[in-house]
Amino acid sequence: MYKIGLTGGIGSGKSKVADLLAEWGAAVVDTDVIAHELTAPGGAAIEPIRLHFGPDVIAPTGALDRQAMRDLVFTSPQARQQLEAIIHPMIGLLTQKRAEAARGCYLVVVVPLLVESGRWQGRVDRVCVVDCDPDTQIRRVQARSGLTPEVITRIMSAQASREARLAVADDVVLNDGRTSHDELVSRARTLHEFWCTQAQQRAGRLAGNPY
Repeated sequence: MYKIGLTGGIGSGKSKVADLLAEWGAAVVDTDVIAHELTAPGGAAIEPIRLHFGPDVIAPTGALDRQAMRDLVFTSPQARQQLEAIIHPMIGLLTQKRAEAARGCYLVVVVPLLVESGRWQGRVDRVCVVDCDPDTQIRRVQARSGLTPEVITRIMSAQASREARLAVADDVVLNDGRTSHDELVSRARTLHEFWCTQAQQRAGRLAGNPY
């Protein structure tokens, strides 16, 4: 399938864009959703995390205690590397499995850390960045999660900069503080139609190639 890597910083609105694309017929695989599944009660990553980090990072519900783990990885780069060594291979396997089973006019893989990982740019046909100014990111995340601006800023500092994301973008959907819902829909729709055309052209070339 024709593949789009969709990324953006926390609070940029990439999940909203992905939902729109899915409504219009794209297949969507969201690595953040997969990560939450793996760290939910009974998730495949819970027991390895418990064994490595101890019970303090597991909530009474049996899910990962995200605040406890966030505090740990922000104070210890080694802990971050250890967590990633546990969960990233699991995410990769599930992403590949779901991508292979996906059906749609093209495939969107939502990867919040696409730029940071350095692994995804060669796996997709185009990189699309949902772009947003930092102040709007902070306001959106605070409104939906209740996290303090200081915590949100720390999260953002661990992600690629706005400039680094835009530097690798083939396509950009602007979703800043001045963007209305209708404008976001229009921008996403324009790209959707372009990607559909690209996917159809590739399918036509493949069908016409006897080899």
